[in-house]
Amino acid sequence: MGKECHPLLKGGRRETKYTHGYSASEIQTLMSISEVLLPPIPPHVSHDNTTKDEHNQSAVDSFFQSSASQYPVPDEVAELVEKRGFLEAKLLVRAILKILSTRMGTLFICGTLGVGKEWPYLKKFSEISLEKREKVVQKWLKHWLLTPIRLAFVFIKIVVLFVFFTRVGEDSKNPAWEAIDYHVDTDENPPAGPTQRPLHKGIIETRTETESTLFTSLTNKGLKVTQHPQKNKCKIKCDAVIIGSGCGGGVAAAVLAQNGLKVVVLEKGNYFTRQDYSGLEGPSASELHESGGILSTLDGKVMIVAGSTVGGGSAINWSACIKTPDHVLDEWAHDRKLPLFSSPDYVSAMEKVCERIGVTHKCVKEGFQNQILRKGCENLGLKADSVPRNSSESHYCGSCCYGCIRGDKKGTDTTWLVDAVNSGAVILTGLKAERLLIEENSNGGGVRRKKCSGVMTKSMNEDIKIGIQIKARVTISACGSLLTPPLMIRSGLRNRNIGRNLHLHPVLMAWGYFPHETTGEELEGRVYEGGIITSLHKVVDDGVRAVIESPILGPGTFAALWPWESGVEMKGRMVKYARTCHLFSMIRDEGKGEVMSEGRISYKFSSKDEENIKMGLRRALRILIAAGAAEVGTHRSDGQRLRCEGVSEKEVEEFLETVVAAKGPKAAVEKWNAYSSAHQMGSCRMGINEKEGAIDGNGESWEAKGLFVCDASVLPGAIGVNPMITIQSTAYCLSKKIAQMMKK
Repeated sequence: MGKECHPLLKGGRRETKYTHGYSASEIQTLMSISEVLLPPIPPHVSHDNTTKDEHNQSAVDSFFQSSASQYPVPDEVAELVEKRGFLEAKLLVRAILKILSTRMGTLFICGTLGVGKEWPYLKKFSEISLEKREKVVQKWLKHWLLTPIRLAFVFIKIVVLFVFFTRVGEDSKNPAWEAIDYHVDTDENPPAGPTQRPLHKGIIETRTETESTLFTSLTNKGLKVTQHPQKNKCKIKCDAVIIGSGCGGGVAAAVLAQNGLKVVVLEKGNYFTRQDYSGLEGPSASELHESGGILSTLDGKVMIVAGSTVGGGSAINWSACIKTPDHVLDEWAHDRKLPLFSSPDYVSAMEKVCERIGVTHKCVKEGFQNQILRKGCENLGLKADSVPRNSSESHYCGSCCYGCIRGDKKGTDTTWLVDAVNSGAVILTGLKAERLLIEENSNGGGVRRKKCSGVMTKSMNEDIKIGIQIKARVTISACGSLLTPPLMIRSGLRNRNIGRNLHLHPVLMAWGYFPHETTGEELEGRVYEGGIITSLHKVVDDGVRAVIESPILGPGTFAALWPWESGVEMKGRMVKYARTCHLFSMIRDEGKGEVMSEGRISYKFSSKDEENIKMGLRRALRILIAAGAAEVGTHRSDGQRLRCEGVSEKEVEEFLETVVAAKGPKAAVEKWNAYSSAHQMGSCRMGINEKEGAIDGNGESWEAKGLFVCDASVLPGAIGVNPMITIQSTAYCLSKKIAQMMKK
């Protein structure tokens, strides 16, 4: 059996029936595509791509004989597509499955590969041989004319591989994990017995409430609540309501509550603690990440990670605590004319934030990937900087992206929100903000023609059908750069900066394979062990062009992002998973995106962004080669790679010349890249007037009095480094101003 954890994070047998609505023929077609992506490999086929590491050979053989077509993978894939995919993705996938379920449709998609030698000559996709089906998928992943069809195959590939490698049984294990040398992280020193949850005194989890118990729970927490059964709603009155509990909302809640205000924090996600976390990639992504970890820009170019739980991004981020660079502060203060960022208050706020979340500056023992980053830099004569973290110096945890099972990482759920509830704040989980309560500002004047008096919410618990209205003197949106703009827009606000100017800190990844038999003594461990980011390298050329850090990729994410070339190659690569190091090139992007409604994100790179990310990617490959990789490559769709043994400097240079920042899968190109983003900012930016920003220097909306924003969306632009300290420091300053304004 797996470790004791929260039922929502455990995985295992499905408790409910499938609701995807796919027909039997569509599931049959999906099974046949899944079989192509991860086919059963007969014992007589050479497994030259497999490693000779200390794996259980029977486990490897069993893995090679397994297939992604086996139940329940196709049904789980269909369920995930329908639950998490945006509209166009769902329509494309269903269209492809319907077309390939027919003989004429298969002829259209597959051409002569869909024609047999015996009657009936025209075949359905599921009737074609595995060899021919593989050629079809390979063709469409390269096809550059009808890119919507390619996008459908790309989306199916991502979801199939993610599901296959993250699905767990009742024992919390996946049959493939032993073969790929993967073990779920465990806490060596768990608490001896039940411990009190840090937020117990101030939290109401609507997931476990009913309409009859909710009123009592709210009043027991000291809230002023009135019921309006005729209107099917209840009203809560408070001084300040904060929508979101992450880096911005958590800080704001603490500051306002400590100033004597009655604060209500709304969080649409659920509340979990160290005892609840399972370290399981699939169930954790489903509960802790926005859109269950399946979120991308509309063109499929950038895969996006964001938090969706109490603590927001701080509960699942990678612990890096880097102060806002001086040149960024100077630009925001002088070029954007925002004095906050050149003030002593902001410098002081960064110190207070670092103190509260326990930032340390040393790492006692680095993990496998950070060892490689540091070693490669040293061998090249480059500088590798240590990265401060909001954890102890001895924190050796590679699963903090699924919640810190050791309770060592100090997110807002164990720091600022604890301060807030200790000062009387109440946190309501499982409540989604539907719209802000915006009305005409008849008593106002000046630039703000409207005012905000609270928020209307809806419970994520289907048993609670009443609406919950929170009336407040001050309303603070802190639901992040992806959700604050859609909330404001559907509430009727029209400032041209809302939803625009979205920055993503886009990332491209390089990888290097380090066989245990040649590098094991010098480079210990596996890719999923140890602190996620403890070292970084800055690519400097007339300023910082890119930052190189290491990511954490669980087996499902690793497989989903890996460029699929064939079923045999994919399985061979996965057996090398534990010793395949990834480094990424991250940039301070000039390009901008938009997010006007939930889950619908667009983004465009600038030419400078493409040049900078290319420079960082080439440097990352250099570092991997210098550290002793046997093979290196990128995530370009054609499986771009270089075998390093005996390679000359000239050959390395020739290879690096072919490394570029390729377009995305929707572009009319044969070779494409998938990018990633874990930082989103600027989509409701601060500005000196309503033409320059959506909010003013105090964090207040230019349109609606009493409406403030305290999250990454207020940042005037990209930062170029991990943004947690910048977000919390900005929120600290803004919430201090709000508290002062409310005392007048």
